[in-house]
Amino acid sequence: MGEGVGVCLPITSSPYHPITLVMTPVENFPYLSVMTFLPMLAALVILFIPRITQQAARSIALITALGSLVMSIVVLARFDPQAPFEAGITVPFQERINWGQEVGASYFLGIDGIAALLLVLTTLISVISIIWSWDTVNTRVREYYIAILLLETGMLGVFVALDMFLFYIFWELMLIPMALLIGIWGSTNRVYAAVKFFLYTLFGSLLMLVGIVATYWAYYQQTGILTLDVLQLTQGEYGRTFQILVFLTFFIAFAVKVPLFPFHTWLPDAHVEAPTAASVILAAVMLKMGGYGFLRFNLPLFPEGTRFWQPWVIALSVIAILYGALVALVQPDMKKLIAYSSVSHMAFVTLGIFVLNIQGLDGAMLVMLAHGFNTGALFLLVGVIYERAHTRLIANFSGLAAVLPMWSGFFVLFMLASIGLPGLSGFPGEFLAALGAWNFNPWVAVPTFAVVIFAAWYMMWLTQRVVWGRPKGVMPDPHDGALTPTETALLAASAHAGHGHSGGYGQAVPGPVPRIAGGSQEHSPDAPNPSEVPAVHGADDLDHEHGWHAGATSEVPGEQRQIWPDLSVKELLTLLPLAVLTIYLGVYPQAVLTIVEPALQRILALVTP
Repeated sequence: MGEGVGVCLPITSSPYHPITLVMTPVENFPYLSVMTFLPMLAALVILFIPRITQQAARSIALITALGSLVMSIVVLARFDPQAPFEAGITVPFQERINWGQEVGASYFLGIDGIAALLLVLTTLISVISIIWSWDTVNTRVREYYIAILLLETGMLGVFVALDMFLFYIFWELMLIPMALLIGIWGSTNRVYAAVKFFLYTLFGSLLMLVGIVATYWAYYQQTGILTLDVLQLTQGEYGRTFQILVFLTFFIAFAVKVPLFPFHTWLPDAHVEAPTAASVILAAVMLKMGGYGFLRFNLPLFPEGTRFWQPWVIALSVIAILYGALVALVQPDMKKLIAYSSVSHMAFVTLGIFVLNIQGLDGAMLVMLAHGFNTGALFLLVGVIYERAHTRLIANFSGLAAVLPMWSGFFVLFMLASIGLPGLSGFPGEFLAALGAWNFNPWVAVPTFAVVIFAAWYMMWLTQRVVWGRPKGVMPDPHDGALTPTETALLAASAHAGHGHSGGYGQAVPGPVPRIAGGSQEHSPDAPNPSEVPAVHGADDLDHEHGWHAGATSEVPGEQRQIWPDLSVKELLTLLPLAVLTIYLGVYPQAVLTIVEPALQRILALVTP
């Protein structure tokens, strides 16, 4: 840091004595405020520029999102994980304006190691979502980017707000832009999904508001001090019955956001109907706010309530881990399968938090980051396919490794990370969460270890059906020693047609294209019966409006050949950062643990006797 003239700032925080800090000009820069409100400022610029072009709106959104990303990286690089994080002590990256002293409210921003990492995740995912939307959103572009930018401000505000009133404002600010993204730019049932998302989240938010008011008033009755400072409220001593009851108001709000069984039913509809960028933000960032809320509010404020409800939360987490995996197994839609896998993966977060040991808390934090990288990338990859084929049904795809090799490579990478392959990001977090569960109670850990089998089952089965096997519309190789009964029937029908027993099909059978080993739809419930030769489709029957290549000639009756371009430069730009982070986190999770462990140790000390 360069030398400069020090600036003396008196900082008051009633009831504590004024603290005078000497800060260099760089330290005094309001990083958190600028990072948080820069997207909102850009949204206002886009809103008030008359007749702004689509290109200008996109450019403004991207430049400001990049600015917030750079700011979050600077904050992370300069952040000291060992810095104190308690009431009455002001440290770098805390900003306070006492604008409502008569009611105890203030503009109070600050971070610990948990928030510092989630800020970088949020700004990175926002940039990726804006880049992805560059040429895929062409209707109401101005309003779309306003919604994305307001959503980013809301998400960042949730992670930096240390005043309960301010936190609640940011929490509600997220709700409307995401509901609009789903309801305006979503798929067929978008309005239903948006209303369901809105109602579930609003219900949880209103309960949390009740809890905020109750905590605020209880602290006032104890101390005679009106405050909404989260760090100061943590020092309160609340009665056991109070903690048990008020814990639930916060817990339900955050459990809806995670989402934890049985508060999860809004998630599959929202994911399936949302546009790709909104699905990525929802999975990679917004679900993490539930886990963050548990760590910031439930555990520190209500330690006795936490211990009382601990077995119940753990039971719900184990149920969610198994339920999400088993329901994912039977999904015919790729996007819905990944959505249910999120229910299973995020339950590892609640399990790791509520076993109340450092291994579990470490694991929960790693799972939150890994899920952001892996599941966000999987939703992007499904979006790539949907942009080309306008369908997400698993039965409509096969052998994409031969058609889209780069896409398939990324898909396999993130699939393996999602199922917890050692060396990729999914492994260290889920292993530590399961280890924490084992230290708590081996009987709790057994189902969590078992679910690894289910996760491998649904993800690898999806990959087998979509990536490997014979590409659609391509005749199987008669010399392939691993032909399925369906492919054998196709070859027999082709040979029969070639001898003149069929009217018009098979007059010239092209040379077979070797398939990618692994089988395709043979075991899918949507697979054709091997004993039935599919009906012959003429050229006019091809579903042109669903993205099938107009000039593609199918070699197989009843199948439309899949010929699409592989990943574009834009799509590579969105996937490569997530791939790098997925590998880095899997190889060197200590980089994350060094940042978050001091904060997690402080929380653990507050909640464990």
